[in-house]
Amino acid sequence: MKVHLSRPDITEAEIQAVCEVLRSPDLSLGPKLGEFERAFAEYIGTKRAVAVNSGTSGLFLCLSAMGIGPGDEVITTPFTFIASTNCILMVGAKPVFVDIDADNLNIDPDKIEAAITDKTKAILPVEVFGSPAGFDKVCKVARRHNLSVLEDSCEALGSALNGKKTGTFGKMSIFAFYPNKQMTTGEGGMIMTDDDDLADMCVSLRNQGRGKGGGWLGHERLGYNYRLCDINCALGIAQLSRIEEIKAKRRNVAQTYQEMLDGDDRIIIPKEPKGCEISWFVFVVRLAGDVSLERRNAVLEAMRERGIQVSNYFPPVHLQPFMAEQLACKEGDYPITEAVSKTTIALPFYNNLTEGDIALDCKTLKEVLDSTS
Repeated sequence: MKVHLSRPDITEAEIQAVCEVLRSPDLSLGPKLGEFERAFAEYIGTKRAVAVNSGTSGLFLCLSAMGIGPGDEVITTPFTFIASTNCILMVGAKPVFVDIDADNLNIDPDKIEAAITDKTKAILPVEVFGSPAGFDKVCKVARRHNLSVLEDSCEALGSALNGKKTGTFGKMSIFAFYPNKQMTTGEGGMIMTDDDDLADMCVSLRNQGRGKGGGWLGHERLGYNYRLCDINCALGIAQLSRIEEIKAKRRNVAQTYQEMLDGDDRIIIPKEPKGCEISWFVFVVRLAGDVSLERRNAVLEAMRERGIQVSNYFPPVHLQPFMAEQLACKEGDYPITEAVSKTTIALPFYNNLTEGDIALDCKTLKEVLDSTS
């Protein structure tokens, strides 16, 4: 590939931080774990932070700590990475999908109430592509019906809505640190909450069900090994210290794309919704007009053949074969999600993407659209 879809931004500071841990005896459950959690809680503005080995693990632990399980329903979006649906199934609950807003691509708050039943226990909204648009309205619906909100902020570190940071809307929230995210720990995630009981439960669940002061072989409940080791935490601390620099780099890449693609009416360019400060996770354009899935896929393939790595963020979760069978979903159930999904093109996007590479991406996209129209 001439231009890759994503690349992490690792400096000498991160390398030195990791090497420092490797030279110590504390590779796991050492001092870097607590240091990372405290720094993250301070940055987001929550009372507690609990580091885990992935965003998926974090979502599962949050639902478990909140007591959600078999017989319960959790309302969520079908336009997302599949983990936010998997975690609901993992605790034995039922995902109930609500279609998205056609403009901001997040769950549509105005459609949530129609999906609420006496089995509904929580709403799990996702800040798709880093945007918290509509989350204030989602929380209002949740409060009106006494439902918990588990905020999936895995794509939205550093974003805000009307000055309120992502990670602070829900009773619990989760960030993720896969290498394509704003910051990375290689693999990892961070649970956020102001509730000490929920945080303590997640600490126990991530560490084989151990309790406070119970010793290494004292286990109070069924637990898991979802710990984040000090090597990953050291990398996270160094990355978090650069988060404003990282956000600025990504904003510059997004603005350069916006400027270079402006005026082409064949393309819908992502913009910040009103009141949102987006910490850009990806840059996903959409093909305008009545576009078939085959046409979009042909564009993706043609761009890849020319050395530009692109992707289709996101296929509808409810039409993934396992989900369709498990949840009895079919094409046409969530028409806005399906219509949007068949038009999306995730362009190469990362901190140090050069202006020359962005220009090549845009030139290639326009040429491919010319040749496949």
